[in-house]
Amino acid sequence: MENDDQLLFVYGSLMDPAERQRLLTRPIEAIPARLDGYVRGRKRYYFVAKQTDAVTDGAILEGLGARDLAILDDYEEVPKLYTRERIEVVATDARKIECSIYLPTSWAGD
Repeated sequence: MENDDQLLFVYGSLMDPAERQRLLTRPIEAIPARLDGYVRGRKRYYFVAKQTDAVTDGAILEGLGARDLAILDDYEEVPKLYTRERIEVVATDARKIECSIYLPTSWAGD
């Protein structure tokens, strides 16, 4: 059975509460967090790339289920534009939290 309490770190358009509401048809709270060792960029879409000493501010979405992740995977065009992977982020209270993240495929390096 799929865990209905998945965590997802977001750093782009999913930071917007209205966009999350539109996609998932319910409010999803976001907890501020940061991703160390990555820089945020934007071409047509937001992306993060590894960079020593960089920090990307974002948020952790909590309480996501399999249906939510399927909707978000479609929105993020997995596997064409992004892949969903596991990563460690840092909450505002300095706790390290493992969650999912959408990382760009090769398009971001073009």
